[in-house]
Amino acid sequence: MSVGDIARAGEATLIALLGSASGRYVHGAAHNRDARRVRARRGRRTVGSQRALGRGARSAQEIDAVLVALVDRVTRRLRAGGQAGRTVVLRLRFDDFARASRSRTLVRATAATEPVLFTARRLLTAAGPLIERRGLTLVGITIAGLERASAQLVLPIDRDDSALDGVLDEVRYRFGTAAITRAALLDGGEELSAWLMPGHTRGT
Repeated sequence: MSVGDIARAGEATLIALLGSASGRYVHGAAHNRDARRVRARRGRRTVGSQRALGRGARSAQEIDAVLVALVDRVTRRLRAGGQAGRTVVLRLRFDDFARASRSRTLVRATAATEPVLFTARRLLTAAGPLIERRGLTLVGITIAGLERASAQLVLPIDRDDSALDGVLDEVRYRFGTAAITRAALLDGGEELSAWLMPGHTRGT
């Protein structure tokens, strides 16, 4: 039976064959009618990335380097999407596979790297005693409370890193992520830089 056959069949016939709800729906669909309510697609509410560390002790410097790479990746994704976020969430997984998260909400939404990194480092420092006791096998960063980025006026007392972020993004876009990197990531070699390529699937 073709769509044309269904369109020519009466609604009563289709209801008798398929039942009340299905018969009405198929009859309407065959005539290009759909009574279902249109639901607007909800945009992404968070942007995040995480990195499995494996078992074994990690120095504070190694963990910080991973954190820097994660924040770089997440804030670049925000800027590429024209978004900004208000809440920074640090996610941790311990040797016993238990998980914990710490968060802090900023005064205003941002996609700039430095304020997000500053906040993430404070959260990591606060979780330091817990990490020492329980070990750390995964660290993640999520930015929540997303909104469209706007041209926020910056007060003279505020530090504005948006211009620097824009230059770095452009250099990485044109020449690759290895063209320029933070000093904290130099010892990590390709392990911390390769998965920062746009669209790369390693990490989430």
